Amino acid sequence: MKNFQPNFSHIYVEKGSEDYFLTQLALSKFHNAEVVEVDHYKDFFNRPRQDFQTQKSSMKLILAKKSKPFLYPASELVQEFGTPNVYYNTPILNCLYNCDYCFLQGMYNSGNLVVFVNEIDFFNSIELELENLREPSKPMVVSISYNTDIMATEKIIPVSSRWINFVRTKENLKIEIRTKSGLFSSLSHLPYTHNVILSWTLSPKKICEKYETTAPPLHSRVASIKSAMEAGWKVRLCFDPILFVDEWQQIYQNFFTYIFSEINASELSDVTLGVFRMNKDFFNRIRKREPKSDLFYDPYAFEDGIITIPKEERETALKLLKNYISKYLPIDQIFIWG
Repeated sequence: MKNFQPNFSHIYVEKGSEDYFLTQLALSKFHNAEVVEVDHYKDFFNRPRQDFQTQKSSMKLILAKKSKPFLYPASELVQEFGTPNVYYNTPILNCLYNCDYCFLQGMYNSGNLVVFVNEIDFFNSIELELENLREPSKPMVVSISYNTDIMATEKIIPVSSRWINFVRTKENLKIEIRTKSGLFSSLSHLPYTHNVILSWTLSPKKICEKYETTAPPLHSRVASIKSAMEAGWKVRLCFDPILFVDEWQQIYQNFFTYIFSEINASELSDVTLGVFRMNKDFFNRIRKREPKSDLFYDPYAFEDGIITIPKEERETALKLLKNYISKYLPIDQIFIWG
C-alpha cells in the first residue's frame, strides 16, 4: 500500500498571486505546508503524464490568477433555467470529492485543486455582462460550481460565502451553488438571500456507497438540506445522474419515498432528473486510463458529441421517475435534464 502525504501538504503559488486575500487566508490555514512558487499554474496543473487517481489520494493546493475569460455561456451540459442569460464560471478547478461518474477525471490531467484568487475579476465580468444581457427583462443565472463542489471547500477557503455576499445586492442576478456537501453549517452564519439557489445532488444510499465513496453520506446531505430550508434558503434537489443498477426502479422509488418523508417538497424550488452523460473526449480519456468503475463499460449511445444512455431507455426511465416524483411535487416543478 502506498503511503500518501496528507492533502495540501504542498501549496503551489503562482507568481503575482502572493498578495491576494484568498492566498494569504489559505496559507494561514496550512502552517505546515511546503509553499512552492511557480511561474504559471498550468506548468504544474496541465503537465502531461500525471496520474489523476493517484493525485486524488494526496491533493495539492494551487493558488493562481485566472486570465480572461471569466465567464462562459452555458454549454449543452449545463442546466437551463428558463432564461437565455445562463452562464457558468470557474472560481475553482477540480473537486475535493472523486465520484466514479464525474467528468472532471477526463477533463483534467491533474487531480490537484486550483483556486483562482483574483475574485474581483470574476465579479467585474459579471457586472459588465449585466449591463449587456441578451434579454434584459430576464435574470442572469450563473453556475459557480460547474467544475467543482464549491461548498465542500468552504472551510478551506470561503469562496461560496464571498460569492453570496457579492450577489446579495444584484437584483437581476442569480447564482446556483451545486453540491454534495454536508457542510451547510459553513454558510449558516449568513442571512439567506433570494437570488442564491443551493442545489444538492442526491443519490440512493446504494449508489452513494458504490459510486460516491469520497462524498458525504446521504443522511449528511439531507441534514444539511433541512438546515438550509429551515433558514429560508432556496433549495433545488438534483437526482442526477440516475444510474441503472440492478433493481434500479425499486431502489429509486424507495429513495424518493425516503427523501420526501424527510424534506418538505412544498418548500423546494424545484427538482431535476438526469441520466449519465459525458463529453465523448472526456469519456474516452477515462476509458484509456482503465477505470475500475463498471460505469465505463456499460453500453451507451453517442449523440452530438455526448456519451449517454440510449434515447428510448432513458426517456422511458425518466418518465417513470418523473411520474413517481409528481406524487410529491407539481409536474411543472420537475425538470428532466439529459
